[in-house]
Amino acid sequence: MTDRLSRRELGLLLRAIDDDDPRAQEMLRQLPSPRDHARVYGFTGMPGAGKSTLVDGVIGELRSLGWTVAVLAVDPTSPFSGGAILGDRVRMVTHAQDDGVFIRSLATRGALGGLTMSTGRCIEALLGAGYDRVLVETVGVGQDEVDVVKAVDVNAVVCVPGLGDSVQAIKAGVLEIADLLVVNKADREGADRLHKELTASLHLGDPPAWGYPDILRTVATEFEGVGKLVSALEAWFDFDGRAHLLEERRRQRFHDRVLTTFEAAVLTEMHRRVDVHGMACSAAPKSSPEEVARQAVEMALCEGLPGVE
Repeated sequence: MTDRLSRRELGLLLRAIDDDDPRAQEMLRQLPSPRDHARVYGFTGMPGAGKSTLVDGVIGELRSLGWTVAVLAVDPTSPFSGGAILGDRVRMVTHAQDDGVFIRSLATRGALGGLTMSTGRCIEALLGAGYDRVLVETVGVGQDEVDVVKAVDVNAVVCVPGLGDSVQAIKAGVLEIADLLVVNKADREGADRLHKELTASLHLGDPPAWGYPDILRTVATEFEGVGKLVSALEAWFDFDGRAHLLEERRRQRFHDRVLTTFEAAVLTEMHRRVDVHGMACSAAPKSSPEEVARQAVEMALCEGLPGVE
């Protein structure tokens, strides 16, 4: 709980956002601006990397610094209810009674990119509610599942030894979004090899202007290295060449939110104007999908124009 919203009020707002309730936007508009010192940290990684246990430890470290913490744990969707399976939240029960911690699970509902369609607005709600630190844990990673970088200030990619060719699995499209790399379960055999492989993979290309990401080692189940990880997250923007990045990333985040909101609104309106499903079902046997889709677009664009029936 913060001095801005009660847990119940925040829960209702997040539910409205996730359900795409039209009232959610007005509720968001009434929230104050985020606190100046607020930060959003992302945690991505292969399934089984121990992200939830690591985030649990990060929560404790941030609380010891005096920060209030909110967590968005993006869970797989239940095939039966369509809701989040809640596995992440189950692993964070140690903070359930802490008034300075708020944890919410979101279902992917088939969304690509590792995030849900509502994640950006949920982050906005948590920041507006006054939380000092927002942690976003995403579902797995893959070449296309890199949208987390568009939603957070600093992103940590979590790796573990013993998951086969883990470097190859995360290298394409994922290493490039890492601000920090974390070798979790570093007490396992193969941790040194994984560390070396990550270092070698990073140096295959030119470094970003702000330098290669640091590689940290943790054993989250024993809380080893978690304090160093939090220190690295907290100090990430303090290094030379990074001071301007926070503003740039937030400006890009605003830009991306405008585009995605616009695209979703256009798609909704197009479907309202034209029964695309009906057109597909009634199309002539030799019609091409592209032709039917083009006709649907033309009908949707023409509806409501003067002199067009």
